[in-house]
Amino acid sequence: MISYLSTLFSYAFMRSALLAGLLVSVACGMVGTLVVLNRIVFISGGIAHAAYGGVGLAYYFGFDPTLGAVLFSVISSLAMGWVHRKSHARSDTIIGVMWAIGMAVGIIFISLSPGYKADLMSYLFGSILAVSNLDLALMLAIALIALVFILFFYRTLLAMSFDESFTTVRNLPITAIYLGMITLIGLTVVISMRVVGLIMVIALLTIPPALANLFLKNMKQIMLASVAISVFFTTVGLILSYALNLPSGAVIILLMATAYVLALVGQSLLRRPVSQARGQG
Repeated sequence: MISYLSTLFSYAFMRSALLAGLLVSVACGMVGTLVVLNRIVFISGGIAHAAYGGVGLAYYFGFDPTLGAVLFSVISSLAMGWVHRKSHARSDTIIGVMWAIGMAVGIIFISLSPGYKADLMSYLFGSILAVSNLDLALMLAIALIALVFILFFYRTLLAMSFDESFTTVRNLPITAIYLGMITLIGLTVVISMRVVGLIMVIALLTIPPALANLFLKNMKQIMLASVAISVFFTTVGLILSYALNLPSGAVIILLMATAYVLALVGQSLLRRPVSQARGQG
């Protein structure tokens, strides 16, 4: 096994893929915890699908699709975050419309673009084995931005996640920090799409924190556990997918989802005897 792994990671593309998985795991573990605890998975889904509009526009005008995805995700993040803060009652409908517009724009401009477009499928389904040095630099930059942002605003983010009324009483700049958090989600979506694709990026953001949250309630512990879970399943999924000749993103997400379901079932089974014992007592 050790010799197999040493041979496997002797290839430069596998080392790049492993590094990409580690960097994305750090960003998703931290940012995904904020998504789960603040219950804004729908906004994250909207951002992920809206980002495809940037991919299509950039490809049509001859720019790097990743750059287009970054720009579109930041704009859509700010728009969706602002709508959610100011019009909570109708935000789901408006975000759903933005979600649809982003996907439609991306599909239309890609169809209008001349030439062979197979590479664009990697943005939908991921292509961790084909990450470039530029992708790795972007992943590192966004992971560092996420770390600095969370360290600097940790107490406010903690209050927002568990007791938003406290932030209002303290007169904290809650809207600005909230929009900063939403923008960070958008940037994390962009780097994650190279690993699992825009279609499954929400799973990468939410499953590890949701799994950690089954057993932990402290936000810092959930973040650390989420990073560890993401690193573990991304690494194992990468190795298995290469050995079985399967799509890496799908294998990674399937492993995470299976672990979450098993943990959920196991937790329910452990609680049932306790509840029955109390009922009999």
